[in-house]
Amino acid sequence: MHIEYDHENDVAYVSLVAHIADGAAVRQFTLDSPGGADLNLDFDKAGRLLGIEVVGARAGLPEELLRQASRTDG
Repeated sequence: MHIEYDHENDVAYVSLVAHIADGAAVRQFTLDSPGGADLNLDFDKAGRLLGIEVVGARAGLPEELLRQASRTDG
């Protein structure tokens, strides 16, 4: 598992696999979390969960987790 965090846009991505190839995520499912973040779940063609995008990451994830995440630029 690997977590990247874009501080400027407050978006985190939790990869559940080592590498997600371009085009591998063929289906997305969006959920509203009770904490105010939007969760976008990425699935492959076999229905396996590849990763989770958290829009509004500061509202949806523990701050400690965000501090430990790899930083990306918007």
